[in-house]
Amino acid sequence: MSRRIIVVTAVHAPSARFLVDAYKSLCEQELPPGWQWRWLIQEDGTTDQVTPHVPDDERVTFKQGRPGGPGVARTIALAGADGEYVKVLDADDQLAPGALARDLAALEADRSIGWATSRVLDLLPDGSTAGFPGDPEHGPIERRDVLNYWAGHGYRLPIHPATLFVRRELLVALGGWMALPASEDTGLLLALNATSRGWFSSEVGLLYRKWEGQVTGQAAHVDTAERAARMAVVEARARALEHFEWRYPLGSG
Repeated sequence: MSRRIIVVTAVHAPSARFLVDAYKSLCEQELPPGWQWRWLIQEDGTTDQVTPHVPDDERVTFKQGRPGGPGVARTIALAGADGEYVKVLDADDQLAPGALARDLAALEADRSIGWATSRVLDLLPDGSTAGFPGDPEHGPIERRDVLNYWAGHGYRLPIHPATLFVRRELLVALGGWMALPASEDTGLLLALNATSRGWFSSEVGLLYRKWEGQVTGQAAHVDTAERAARMAVVEARARALEHFEWRYPLGSG
């Protein structure tokens, strides 16, 4: 029987047109023998504007639900995640060649590693790409490293949560993505780092699309008061997990 990587995508009407590029990048992934991917697309809402953009592929499942933001959409999609691993792929982004295989190899090689991330390039409107300095070293990320860096650098992450690849059992144990209007993926990443070791691949794993309608480009995303509240609850959750010394795998130091 084939083993599965479940790719989870939250989508809303404005980003639906990019699903074709996300799908193409997924189809170009090569996995080791005995492995396959399955794509769960969850609309954050119940419009009739997303369905026409969903690929006609038996490996793709599309569902809708009442709107609650991308974190809610991804978390409800976990109800259908019947594989060992979950990979995040936002509707407007694209996987780089080999991304799934590299993530899989890192976690299959070391049971103490709960999640993986990778280098990102911004995909600009003209089709060009741009990187940025400051990536961590290729290899393992120890517990608390991301959390402490984030807290000491103005709430800036050293790795990108949009590249996350995670063991399903660990993701479910932490409750999925946080119930926040934004930064829900930052909250998950910090909770993962508070409880388990991770991995960073210095090879590009994601093309992160920059476009006028993206959620992170809206004024509400940078509202000072709301952002402060988000950061406070994100840190409080991670520190609480750290305090109670919950570890993955259980019994690890």
